[in-house]
Amino acid sequence: SGGGHSGKKSKKRNTPSRSSSPTRSRSPTNTTFTKKQKPPNPYDDIKYTIVTNDGKHPSLILLVGLKSLFAKQLPKMPKEYIARLVFDRRHTSLALLSTDPQHKGGDEEVIGGICYRAYPEMRFAEIAFCAVSASQQVKGYGTKLMNLLKRHAVAIGVEYFITYADNYAIGYFKKQGFTKSISMPKGRFQGLIKDYDGGTMMECYVHPSIDFTRVPEMIKAQRNFIMERIRLVAKSHKVVYPPLPKGWKPNLDGVSRANEAAARAMAIPGVAEAGWTMADLLSSTGGAKDADRQKNYIKSELLSIVRRTEEQQFAWPFREPVDTTEVLDYLEIVKDPIDLSTIEKRIRRGDWYKSKQMLYADLMRMVNNCKLYNDSSSPYYECAVQLEKFLGTIFPDM
Repeated sequence: SGGGHSGKKSKKRNTPSRSSSPTRSRSPTNTTFTKKQKPPNPYDDIKYTIVTNDGKHPSLILLVGLKSLFAKQLPKMPKEYIARLVFDRRHTSLALLSTDPQHKGGDEEVIGGICYRAYPEMRFAEIAFCAVSASQQVKGYGTKLMNLLKRHAVAIGVEYFITYADNYAIGYFKKQGFTKSISMPKGRFQGLIKDYDGGTMMECYVHPSIDFTRVPEMIKAQRNFIMERIRLVAKSHKVVYPPLPKGWKPNLDGVSRANEAAARAMAIPGVAEAGWTMADLLSSTGGAKDADRQKNYIKSELLSIVRRTEEQQFAWPFREPVDTTEVLDYLEIVKDPIDLSTIEKRIRRGDWYKSKQMLYADLMRMVNNCKLYNDSSSPYYECAVQLEKFLGTIFPDM
């Protein structure tokens, strides 16, 4: 993923020097744990380092390896641009290193990396590049790389990460806790980073009290705690009913054909005692189930259309609502604003769009709003024209 970068030069800061020697987290050597001790961290066996261009030979070797990795995994990025940022003294990189001694000192030693620039006064950092070697993918290194960076961010006081993700990277960043909704005040990053056409700005809040390398442990502990609380009031694990006898048939006299399945389930010992009712079972069988299936099918189809639209290069002006605190006269001209993020929320709610025609109407309203407000010579108007053509291919019959 390519990131946006400073639009103006910043003053040099007195920052502590970082060692480029590989780091391994230390865990207790005693394998008998008390309540206060933590079990070994699975990240302890990962070899990584934080490296900057301090002019030292080991650092430069690692930076060359990172440059080669980014150039190979991000072929659309100009190699000169990658080299300029990786070797820029204001940028820092976290490098995942191979444990194979044969790769020591070569490009293949670096198997993953993230290059970022921190703004300590504003407590945020902008991610420029993020990549994992093709030979090491599908091994979870992408998540481990980001979790290690988040742990490092907590240590240096970074509160937010910002990046400009291309269409192929949005899914990865979403999985790592990034969102298109920017909650950091604009005053903290405005003027420090610049917008990039075709990229989606994404943000991740780094909670200072979370060790991101132990998230699975935390979730497991939370689940165990909830299950313990449930067992205090639940009876389902205390009462065991004998198996149904062979050839068991419930008495269905007076039950309509449409309700037979629900009545048969209610007759099973323990179902009513567990709190189920006929209404509950009817809502999950028969016609209600078919209606839910149809509703979910429409929802899935509409979400797919919106995602395809968001992925287009000309969709960038439509991804988020117009900021009316900056565009003061927008609501005077556009009386019924709409954008892709609002449309996606409506689809997920499940009760707004009943058909593809209703979605098409909102998408075309978005196009017409853009044409109404912007001059025909502006790039925004051109994006609206391109979007209208694209919608013609998605909805050929409308």
